[in-house]
Amino acid sequence: MRIVAPAGSPSREEVARGVELLTSWGLRVELGEHVFDQWGYMAGRDEDRVFDLNAAFRDPGVRAVIAARGGKGAYRIVDDLATDALRRDPKPVVGFSDITHLHLAVWSRCRLASFLGPFAKSHDTYTGPASAESLRCALMTTDPVTLHRDASEATVDVTVDGTATGILMGGNLIAIRTETGAGLPSLQGAILFLEHQRGTGLGEVDRALTQLTRSRALDGLRGVALGQFLGFDRDAEDPALGGWGIRDVLHDRLAALGVPVLGGLPAGHGNHPPTIPPGHPGDHRHSHRNPHR
Repeated sequence: MRIVAPAGSPSREEVARGVELLTSWGLRVELGEHVFDQWGYMAGRDEDRVFDLNAAFRDPGVRAVIAARGGKGAYRIVDDLATDALRRDPKPVVGFSDITHLHLAVWSRCRLASFLGPFAKSHDTYTGPASAESLRCALMTTDPVTLHRDASEATVDVTVDGTATGILMGGNLIAIRTETGAGLPSLQGAILFLEHQRGTGLGEVDRALTQLTRSRALDGLRGVALGQFLGFDRDAEDPALGGWGIRDVLHDRLAALGVPVLGGLPAGHGNHPPTIPPGHPGDHRHSHRNPHR
């Protein structure tokens, strides 16, 4: 397994903990040459970050590639990925947030499934035993991945009844919006997973979903699965927002698509992230009789 830093620069302590965890599973772990470089807010210059990724893609001894962290910058290098090497020698890429750009590019060019999962750092506050076990199972077993709704998530009430089956796609909402017109793969026949951490507020989510709709990127979707939308807890109390919160924006934009919507999945920028597999077939169900699958 090779740890690389396609976006932000990780701390040495975090990476050391990740190496310890992965090694405890019997894996041989290597670090990319430029993992601890720094150039502004990124882990080295674009050419060095993509060099580490492509070296991992081309190395037949590397069987999985895991991002050291997210942050910013993966969107700058997606055009230079050695996806021809991945087509010849498939291996999963693991990470979320800004790493969504890589997942979308790998699917678009290779039709290769990857993993929205934790970064290469391990401690109980962030990863925890359940999160670590979810990653281990995804990497080292063929067990199916199942997520259950969590009633404490802000998106849990954003639901449109129905059943949908399709290829699971998606990740971070802003990353997906950024790829519109710049390499976003077709979402026809897909179940779209979305998660987000607050940036500029409700308007940012509204603009992103509206752009995806107006660009026709969401045409042909079979369903939407909503993960964590963090940092919006008090918006509904702000009189300037007319009583709207994150669930209102999501329902207003997504219900109009006419497909099943399932909210409340505990996956995204929160602690203890599970590992979920974009590019694999997904089964999305919600009804009053079966509300937790």
